Amino acid sequence: MRYNQVKDLIAWVEAYHGRLASQYSARAADCESERLQMVLSYLADHETRMQAGLRAIFDESHEKREVLETWFDDPSDFPQPPELQQLADKPLGNSIEAVMESAVEAHRTLEALYRHRVNRAVIEPEAEFFNALAEGHNAELRRIVASIEELQGV
Repeated sequence: MRYNQVKDLIAWVEAYHGRLASQYSARAADCESERLQMVLSYLADHETRMQAGLRAIFDESHEKREVLETWFDDPSDFPQPPELQQLADKPLGNSIEAVMESAVEAHRTLEALYRHRVNRAVIEPEAEFFNALAEGHNAELRRIVASIEELQGV
């Protein structure tokens, strides 16, 4: 569908974070390496928090709630399902490095999606909203990498 509302995109990304959380949790449950299990559990918790943060935007009292009703025209695949689905379906690997690489790739792809929406925004509140999400993802990515690197040193 070419025309969508911002809330459609946010709902899709919220579900995507939930899917990643489930994938990390399932992999942690059958993981033999204690360190890798810690990393996977950390990532599952992180994705759950990201999902909850996006879910909170749908709350009637959220300051950015009105942006969700904004319509946008995007003739490309919405919201980039082929790339993001491939990332979610990709096996996580058996090493901390492989799991971290997968998590970084997913976050960078989501950040790129938000940046794309900033560039295509028609109104300033929409651009500000997606810019804040992109900046937040960038900060979260730095935090994830630092935390995983710290876990590797344990």
